[in-house]
Amino acid sequence: MKTHTVDVAIVGAGTSGCYAATTLARAGYDTVIVERKTEEEAGHIACGDALKGANKFPDAIPKSELEPAFTNTDVDHGRFEAPSQDVELDIPVPGELAVIDRYTYGRILIDSAADAGVEFHYDTVVQDVTQADGRVTGFTGRREGEPVGYEAEIVIDGAGALSILQDKADFSAATFDTNVRYSQFSSAYREVLEVEEPVEWDDALVLKPTKRSAGYLWYFPRTPTEINVGLGFQMSEEPMKLVDDLREDISERPEFENATVKDKLGAALPTRRTYDSATAPGYIAAGDSAAHVNPISGGGIAGAAYAGKYAAEQAMHAIEHDAVGDEDELWAYNTKVMEHFGARYAALDVYNIFAMSYGIDDLTALAGVLPGQQIANALYSGSSGMSIPLALKTAWKARGHLDTVYDLYQTKGLADRLLDHYGSYPDSPAGIEPWRAERDAIMDDVYEKTGATAKY
Repeated sequence: MKTHTVDVAIVGAGTSGCYAATTLARAGYDTVIVERKTEEEAGHIACGDALKGANKFPDAIPKSELEPAFTNTDVDHGRFEAPSQDVELDIPVPGELAVIDRYTYGRILIDSAADAGVEFHYDTVVQDVTQADGRVTGFTGRREGEPVGYEAEIVIDGAGALSILQDKADFSAATFDTNVRYSQFSSAYREVLEVEEPVEWDDALVLKPTKRSAGYLWYFPRTPTEINVGLGFQMSEEPMKLVDDLREDISERPEFENATVKDKLGAALPTRRTYDSATAPGYIAAGDSAAHVNPISGGGIAGAAYAGKYAAEQAMHAIEHDAVGDEDELWAYNTKVMEHFGARYAALDVYNIFAMSYGIDDLTALAGVLPGQQIANALYSGSSGMSIPLALKTAWKARGHLDTVYDLYQTKGLADRLLDHYGSYPDSPAGIEPWRAERDAIMDDVYEKTGATAKY
């Protein structure tokens, strides 16, 4: 078996993997990205294509290099549709927003990393993780059908949702978050459609609930005539027939008559809070492999980019201090993630749990009476900012759903408590267990209030 020895081995040529690799290569580190897809298919990833925070990317691959992939920069709000309740609500989205061509974006990332000196090994499937004295030292697999091994000072896992590396590694002596199961993920399918006439809503990201199960549909305009359409459902719920259900909804929208399919792809994505810890001796997880996504919207491109940057910085620190096997030397990665977006995503997960616990009629009734700005605050800041007067006004408008309004107001208080608690995230692995215990106590109150089955 051929074995490659490098400073850092990265699994996955997605956003987090490419940003980590480019950061490392520009600093002079010998870096390889191992990608299961062929060179031609690499960068082809199932995605809604919506990009929030389009003006904020790490310097390793700046926005100026990515702009050729931006196909629609006129989108500036979300639109929630619930035809069964006669609800159509526009929701402002803070910050710069864009819809992208995900394949073009992915190829730019790969080309930028290659230009920085990153080596790519395509058509390589990881099968197992190698460890010594509790430290991850590399992994093995098959490259173009032949056995291959990789030895590295640090392994960065950018392999995406439900990463095989985490199934194979032994993290029993580390703080790495192993409280991960399928019910915390959703299954999704999307197509890119070309329509005959420009849609009237090319400045909006359209979302709506599915008719069955705990699912959601999206219609995101890449251009006025090229639309990313898709749907997903929570894996804790009864499975949906993704293709059939999407086709049914498309058939009911006149703007899609005679539309042609340009691309189709499916995937799993995290709908859970960011991992409590994404580090172990010799190992860092970033992007979808550490649930660095908004658990409500599923958006995660910007978070994955910064997670890749932070992972690279911490890997360099550990290598320079000859401490790759010391989790304390990797821990600052976790604190950077929590300070940047992890705490906010944990608070958003409370609203996700709330939404999963109520019927579609209750939820759409709430969407119809809540001000769009309050919904935007909840979706993007982790707190709805709902005052008592606003709650009372909302309650009056939704008189038939008073219990749900009251529960939402109390859930908002629990989300705020959780956000405050994440502000005391420990600065070393030694503090993780008491911090988790207090966090879990808050979550017990969330489950009690919402009636939800424990998610973690």
